[in-house]
Amino acid sequence: MLAGLRKIIILTGFEDLGLAAPLLKVLAAENYQDPTPIQQQAIPHVLAGNDLLGLAQTGTGKTAAFALPMLHNLIIDRKRAVAKAPRILILSPTRELAMQIADNCRKYSRFAKIRTMAVFGGTPIRRQIRNLEQGTDLLVATPGRLLDLIRSRALTLDKVEYFVLDEADQMMDLGFIHDMRRLAQMLPQQRQTLFFSATMPKAIADLAASFLTNPVEVKVAPLSSTAENVDQKLIYVSKGQKTALVQQLIRNENIQKAILFTRTKHGADKVAKSLATGGIQCEAIHGNKSQGQRQRTLASFKNGKIQILVATDIAARGIDVDHVSHVFNYDLPDVPEIYVHRIGRTARAGASGQSIALCSGDERGSLRAVERLIKRSIDVIDEVDGIELAAVPAGENKPRGNRRRGGPSGFRGGEKRFNAGGRNSGAHRNGGPNRKPRSNRPGKNARRKDHAVSETGGSYAN
Repeated sequence: MLAGLRKIIILTGFEDLGLAAPLLKVLAAENYQDPTPIQQQAIPHVLAGNDLLGLAQTGTGKTAAFALPMLHNLIIDRKRAVAKAPRILILSPTRELAMQIADNCRKYSRFAKIRTMAVFGGTPIRRQIRNLEQGTDLLVATPGRLLDLIRSRALTLDKVEYFVLDEADQMMDLGFIHDMRRLAQMLPQQRQTLFFSATMPKAIADLAASFLTNPVEVKVAPLSSTAENVDQKLIYVSKGQKTALVQQLIRNENIQKAILFTRTKHGADKVAKSLATGGIQCEAIHGNKSQGQRQRTLASFKNGKIQILVATDIAARGIDVDHVSHVFNYDLPDVPEIYVHRIGRTARAGASGQSIALCSGDERGSLRAVERLIKRSIDVIDEVDGIELAAVPAGENKPRGNRRRGGPSGFRGGEKRFNAGGRNSGAHRNGGPNRKPRSNRPGKNARRKDHAVSETGGSYAN
């Protein structure tokens, strides 16, 4: 961790934080009663002018943790917006997260005269250039479009007073590490920097050191901790039976709103088409969709016009949609930390939620990596009526670790059985006393044979 980190200060209520009256008015109107832990820890230090290193996942309230104190400073020290030169720059890895941050900042500042703008790829750059010429106080940007605007001399960073780098580890996953280093050289030396990441590997720590000066550290919700309100389940299934199984589960659970994650863009389109053919209202969202398509799909999902959002990991972080009851891991992720981000799309704001992971034979190495990360075994459902499941690997159906009894409607206690309303299909696959030892399962180097490129496997055009 970085040297020179200072101790945190914790206050208990928004009124105690000393925020400007227009912000408190918004918080009251939005019924924000108590700050989250990261807001309690971060806001006093940001108000005091300290650089900050925040370790927090999405869903912890970190947007308000950095936006509220910066907006407070702009309200107190009001200056006229300057053309092409924002005072606050917030960098986001994806378009969807950039839009969400900008929307939240506009909401928080709606009783103050602060101009907020978001810039990202997939939309006309000329319109963004015209808007920048009119002046903006707060700019939210993705790295690619930000550099395009700088190269075209439509934007300068020499007036930036507050810089936020959000989701730094996803920036690295998407191939933006070199862009981050370039931007570090463009920013003024005299500025306040807030750096947020869910994980802190050495490369991220080195990047943070290049941006931060004597930072304070705040830390909440370690990445390996999955939400306590998420009931996690696992089903072993052959790859060819996954879509039929998901259709059965969706119908039986009477799901109103769920996110289904696939590993590839092609896979997302294929699954969405199959579900739609089966009469399930769904649409796919991934990096090959135009910005307009992605915005319309998200809007339809938020307002309930579609039941299932089929997504690649572009939607695993930063997409805050209320009332998502289920998350399906149709494909287990290559990187185990992504599993935590995915299931964090449900059980938000104190609600409960359910996560169901489908594991085919070539994904068992990925499953073990997830279970090592979350430090628990995921409860196995070994029978779903009407669907022929893959055999449960030897030893996998035994209760072990932190396994819990019960689960979603249709699951039967310790039998871990899903009743979809049809006739029974096959005997329980519990094995017997002659099961093979766990050591004979496929090794940790098991790999998928599907050569489609994962959306998190390379740079993302934003």
